[in-house]
Amino acid sequence: MRLGLSLGYQTAWSTPADHLALAQEADRLGYTVVWAAEAYGSDSPSMLAWMAGQTKRIELGSAVMQIPGRTPAMTAMTAATIDALSGGRFRLGLGVSGPQVSEGWHGVRFGRPLARTREFVDIVRLAVARKEVAYTGDFYTLPLPDGPGKALRLGFHPPREYIPTYLAAVGPKNLELAGEIADGWLAVFYAPEFAAEQLAAIRAGRTRAGKELSGFDVVPSVPVVIGDDVASCAELVRWYAALYIGGMGSRQQNFYNQLATRMGYGDAAREVQDLYLARRHRDAAAAVPLELIDRTSLLGPKERIAERMREFAAAGVTTLSVTLFVADRDSGVHTLRTVAEALDLAGVGE
Repeated sequence: MRLGLSLGYQTAWSTPADHLALAQEADRLGYTVVWAAEAYGSDSPSMLAWMAGQTKRIELGSAVMQIPGRTPAMTAMTAATIDALSGGRFRLGLGVSGPQVSEGWHGVRFGRPLARTREFVDIVRLAVARKEVAYTGDFYTLPLPDGPGKALRLGFHPPREYIPTYLAAVGPKNLELAGEIADGWLAVFYAPEFAAEQLAAIRAGRTRAGKELSGFDVVPSVPVVIGDDVASCAELVRWYAALYIGGMGSRQQNFYNQLATRMGYGDAAREVQDLYLARRHRDAAAAVPLELIDRTSLLGPKERIAERMREFAAAGVTTLSVTLFVADRDSGVHTLRTVAEALDLAGVGE
């Protein structure tokens, strides 16, 4: 199992300089990849391009670039450019976002996200491979048939003609699609105790494509808090869990709430959502079960984290990507070092 670092996106309590310092420390420590995110604030490609020239070995991944926010051709141009800037270190993580962001921020209808994703990936791969981009689908037709457009190919030679593609997936059908068309899966709220069901969906997609599960990169983003007391550590993760389970989407369509329900926390998921949508955010955070937080995080002293790492590795994780819940840059650096030491202690690193 390898280590990754999930930086997320810029917030009121982070700066680009902080994120760069953490990425550089992860690079020095031998972490495999650093991921940058986007929602409706900072974008991931800008952050990754900035880091590309200021890191040496660590790979740079988008987790994710939003499918409704860009055309497939623009995504291919961006991916190929960052791959060139970094000397072939880019990983393209894609996701459909959610209905509220897709329709409210980007003005793109959310319907049939799986079919859109399949077409999107097809076109990105055509373009990155420097093939003429001619495509006829339900969502994308290139070139347009009734105008002066013609099939074009990428106008420069990137380091690679194939860039590894990852899909952010939560629901069973999306997991199958990730297994079928992607090189890896960007997971969230990954619990070793529940992973078999999710990996079965991934495996079904791999089988459909005539491929094995081996070689497929399973990459959960896992909150980490170092400390002596597990319950106290979990308090720092509660607000994040409540936001996703309670407020990331509508009452009718919240993928993370549905995931918590499939994991066996249906009653708690409903309560968290009711409280969050009623703007009782503190109460929503308090309603998130400690067990759910603990199962999907790395909490406690180094030795306990090492033991949990063994469980994640046994549950199919190939790249454990940690999200740091820390107060400042120095605490983040200390946490990165402790996580690396824990992996050595666990004895499951590559």
